[in-house]
Amino acid sequence: MEIAKTIVESFGYLIIIISAFLGFCFVNAVSTPKGPNKGPKSTQGEKEKEKEDEEDDVDPPRNFTQKQLLEFNGSNDEKMGEPKSVYLSLNGIVFDVSDGRDFYGPGGPYELFAGHECGVALAKMSFNAEFLDDLEGCNSLNYGEKDELENWISKFEHWRSYPIKGRLIPDVNMPDPTIILSEEELWKNNGDGDVPEGYATAPIYIGAHDKVYDMSFGGVGFYGKGCSYNGFAGRNAARALALMSLDPADAKNSDISDLNPKQIKIMNDWKKTFEERKGYPIVGKLKV
Repeated sequence: MEIAKTIVESFGYLIIIISAFLGFCFVNAVSTPKGPNKGPKSTQGEKEKEKEDEEDDVDPPRNFTQKQLLEFNGSNDEKMGEPKSVYLSLNGIVFDVSDGRDFYGPGGPYELFAGHECGVALAKMSFNAEFLDDLEGCNSLNYGEKDELENWISKFEHWRSYPIKGRLIPDVNMPDPTIILSEEELWKNNGDGDVPEGYATAPIYIGAHDKVYDMSFGGVGFYGKGCSYNGFAGRNAARALALMSLDPADAKNSDISDLNPKQIKIMNDWKKTFEERKGYPIVGKLKV
């Protein structure tokens, strides 16, 4: 009888141990989040550093020409081998709607709007192409249409949280590319001046021998304050470009009379890059 009693007690203890083990497994299975192990939680300092890094990755506000905006239509970029971003403008505010690619990208129901100013079209809830790229038309909408446009802007900015990339400057509001600019006028537009109405950031003029380009249309991260090529801002940088030089003395000296043909070609290659690849608008000329 003693042996039987011992066996029963041992069996009872075994049941208790097994039950406790199963209970432990159940509790941990419920409380452990699914997915891969993410490691230890970040400290407050690490979280702030991560936030700062994310903010540093954000492109500075820029201005867009209509031609530049049209490039961001979501089509496949053959050079990069991946789809382009999808941008559109609402009353001049340029949004990155790439997160809504299924709607605004190729094949989406709103693909017509990609790369365009579409404030009037959305205000009228119309897919008629005649309402695209009509920034001035946003000012002549009736009360109900203006309210609808504001609803779209609020939806994009606050509900969908589409990033704002800058402002669209229509061709009719661009400076005359044939006007002759003085060195003083060039320097006034070095990126530190006032922001013109409708612009996202102040103009950054850079001369390249006979032409003046506005680098605020996509080149703020290179030519803006504190950036690598800021020494060229507001100057005729023809010599510095030809010599591939960051020496402030070269940026201040526009004389290219002593340069050889190879150096002149380098300068002209820069101008070609500015115009064809970057699409920086020509905003004036310099006397040569």
